[in-house]
Amino acid sequence: MLPLQDFPKFTAAAVQASPVFLDAHKTAQKAVDLIAEAAGNGAELVVFPEVFIPGYPYWNWITDPVTGGAWFEKLVRASVFADGPEIDVIRDAARAHGCHVVMGLNERSPVSLGALYNTLLFIGPDGEVIGKHRKLVPTWAEKLTWTGGDGSSLKVYDTAIGPLGGLACGENTNTLARFTLLAQGELVHTASYISLPVAPPDYDMAEAIKLRSMSHSFEGKVFTVTATSTVSEEIIEAMEQVRPNARELLQRKSSAYSGVIGPDGREVVTGLIDDEGIVYAEIDLGKCIQPKQMHDITGHYNRFDIFDLRVNQRRQTPVALSGAAVTFTNEHEQADGSTEPASE
Repeated sequence: MLPLQDFPKFTAAAVQASPVFLDAHKTAQKAVDLIAEAAGNGAELVVFPEVFIPGYPYWNWITDPVTGGAWFEKLVRASVFADGPEIDVIRDAARAHGCHVVMGLNERSPVSLGALYNTLLFIGPDGEVIGKHRKLVPTWAEKLTWTGGDGSSLKVYDTAIGPLGGLACGENTNTLARFTLLAQGELVHTASYISLPVAPPDYDMAEAIKLRSMSHSFEGKVFTVTATSTVSEEIIEAMEQVRPNARELLQRKSSAYSGVIGPDGREVVTGLIDDEGIVYAEIDLGKCIQPKQMHDITGHYNRFDIFDLRVNQRRQTPVALSGAAVTFTNEHEQADGSTEPASE
């Protein structure tokens, strides 16, 4: 992490919206329109919900795994590669409007048709991909859909708006994952969620999302931009094919929250609950200084002679391939297997 030479001020936008369900192309186009709208209102950071492209596997929560298997195949077919054409149009939009974009997507594996990742893609104002984070552990029923990511994506990125990181949904309760980002200098945290009306009846999902965002901001003395999806009529009608009373299960109120939390753990502006829209807030990273004077858990307010957190950031792959060593040479081939003439 590069030393922070100044303290950027900028407008952040938290998008609360539903995808065009299981249609990656149309969802990407919707995202482009939302980026244009947010940038038109001065946003330099636009954060989208978890797996916005092309939607969340609600069937995991309302039917059995065997019935849900057919929908898993639909999701695989509708999902995208991180360098696919659907992402290209979003990158073009980021470039055209000069803003940072954090996009949630169902990412296909390049080597396995059975593996999908819950991915956050970080895109810079030049349209280049800064990095991506794959959700480390799918939550509960989500394990029927997603493969867990690895530590290689637990990173904080140097950007013009400050040190930027993010986590997906429930992993914002993972203290070690959050601390790993804070310890790399994170000052702007993005938290992407889905609306989950099927949570237990006494569980207020919107309040739980806000609480987690407040917790991270207060503990780390950082800003948190939280974006959550909504459940559209289209999603409800699709899930009625899976379970006739899906409407009853998916229409519960107070299931989505989007907003921006400051380093004091309070809302910068009033957040949005349930309805589609965009929440805008002014972020001034200079406001992180005074709170950190009180509690700086990655600096003076900790004891690293007592606590020792180790994070494996090696990329995990299904196989490690290495070329066979060449143990002979001839007039055409060198000992390393190349066919270039030996230098004299």
